[in-house]
Amino acid sequence: MSSNTSLGNGAELNKTYPAFALIFGSVTVLGLPLNALSLWILLCRHRVTSPNIVFMVNLAVSDLLLVISLPMRVYFYASGTWPLGNFACVCTRMLFLNNIRSSSILITFISVDRLLAVVYPLRSRLLRTSTNAWRAVVLLWLFVVGLNLPESAEFYKSLSVLNGSNCFEYKRKGDVYPTVYVHIALVFTMLAVNLVCTAMVSWTLRRHLKESSMVNNKLKVMVIYIMNLMMFSIFILPYSLVVSFKTRHVYLKQLTCLASFNCCLDPLLYYFSFDGFWKKEEDVEIPRQENRFR
Repeated sequence: MSSNTSLGNGAELNKTYPAFALIFGSVTVLGLPLNALSLWILLCRHRVTSPNIVFMVNLAVSDLLLVISLPMRVYFYASGTWPLGNFACVCTRMLFLNNIRSSSILITFISVDRLLAVVYPLRSRLLRTSTNAWRAVVLLWLFVVGLNLPESAEFYKSLSVLNGSNCFEYKRKGDVYPTVYVHIALVFTMLAVNLVCTAMVSWTLRRHLKESSMVNNKLKVMVIYIMNLMMFSIFILPYSLVVSFKTRHVYLKQLTCLASFNCCLDPLLYYFSFDGFWKKEEDVEIPRQENRFR
């Protein structure tokens, strides 16, 4: 057995966690229809011609990839067994990590896009194009997949020692994966960018508070930033901090459950990001002053 892993006794392998199974099952029941409906609305009722829509479509895809992996976690925690083999276990873990990372980056992209639209509406028009948004999204997924390669190899090696029999319950001792430090740096960088964007947009809106003709929906704009900061502080940051600790296995299951709930709240972000979410794009009459935020 590898010195970096600890198998535990046989009873531990077959231990069930009904509460975790219930939580992941609830996230699946809520997250699947919410994100599927959001993706359908974004693709079928709106043209993917603005950076905001591009980022939200990819965020919905990321959330759906997470949601479709959760039933496997439900089965594991309900039955205490993992019959699907090592490869399925690695894929399930990677889909969760990918969602945490891609969500943090895409939420930040949305924040920056709103910042440019509010603070620099004219100067940012050449920058805020769907082409540039797709380029950013491609780089995002290449980065996320690039982190997967060494993580998947290391995780698969650990599972091979354990025969994959306890997929999410193995306890790794010793040093953390090197990519964990990249993950933590990424999350803190994205959080810092969101804080700066929130401060700049808030200052701009307060400056024009009396000029109601220039700002049509100040509250909705700030709700976007409040939701983004909430996503980071409640769902993303706690999990990202704990994975850096050597004793992270003590709290990891609880924080994984908590972090998975972010996919149920992202559809609210789509609603507040722009008016006429439920209407076809050609049926929405955008007021002239709203162009500052598009």
